[in-house]
Amino acid sequence: MLDGHAEHSADIRVEELRFAADDAVLAGRLYRPAGPARAAVVLNGATGVPQGYYRHFARWLAAERQMACLTYDYRDFGDSAQGHPRRSKATMAEWALADQPAARKEMQRRFAGVPLLVIGHSLGAMLMPLQDGLENVARMIVVAGGLVHHHDHPWPYRALALAFWFGHVPPLVRALGYLPGRAVGFGADLPEGVYWQWRRWCTTPGSYLPETGTALPQPRWAETGIPVDLFAMADDDVVPPAAVWRLGDVYGDVPQQRVVLDPQQAGGRKIGHLGAFARANAALWPRLVPQA
Repeated sequence: MLDGHAEHSADIRVEELRFAADDAVLAGRLYRPAGPARAAVVLNGATGVPQGYYRHFARWLAAERQMACLTYDYRDFGDSAQGHPRRSKATMAEWALADQPAARKEMQRRFAGVPLLVIGHSLGAMLMPLQDGLENVARMIVVAGGLVHHHDHPWPYRALALAFWFGHVPPLVRALGYLPGRAVGFGADLPEGVYWQWRRWCTTPGSYLPETGTALPQPRWAETGIPVDLFAMADDDVVPPAAVWRLGDVYGDVPQQRVVLDPQQAGGRKIGHLGAFARANAALWPRLVPQA
């Protein structure tokens, strides 16, 4: 673990830090309250979403909920990038099965003795049922995370998804050796291995489940008994509510809360797949993490 720049304010302290995840070094930011932390939160981000996107939510957790929150970027992405994504061998499974547990371990080391919560946005929740090292997790909060197939998307978004998986994008990835996200309108360049695994899961019924027992571990969350809160967005074309509940079934027979958040609860603003963490939708945040 390597600590870096720290920022202070009356309510919170923000630290830049780096921590190890197997053979990778990840860049993160730790948002901590001015006083003792009541809980520790690891925020696992969505595919292609840099940690900075979550900064306002993380600051709110520290200031309003007195919870320390770690945001971070997966290997070979964002602030954790070690050069051009063309040179990366990273996969989506590594992001979930190596990087996410490493972030939990870092927070457990720093905040032993307080409850540990995991908030998973999209990919940040999708492979949690397959992971080890969950014994210290007090609660899992799933936000717009699900097992989605391209047939789940409503039109006209489905047309964009089909082009992304079956149209001009796959040949482009083969030719360039990475996903040129900015060029194709996705918003972030990603390693080739991340794209191909992501494509396979989103074009195979059951998502990653056909791989369990081979490339991926078996889901074991039900053995932990850890409660799970699942939040779907009524206007999410990327991961509709049915796909979120499908992931809830993989978490198994544990206490579950399943909630659909509607744009009316955000003052009529669009939520979509990313908007639950947008500053403009801060009215939703107490629903995600209520006062203890």
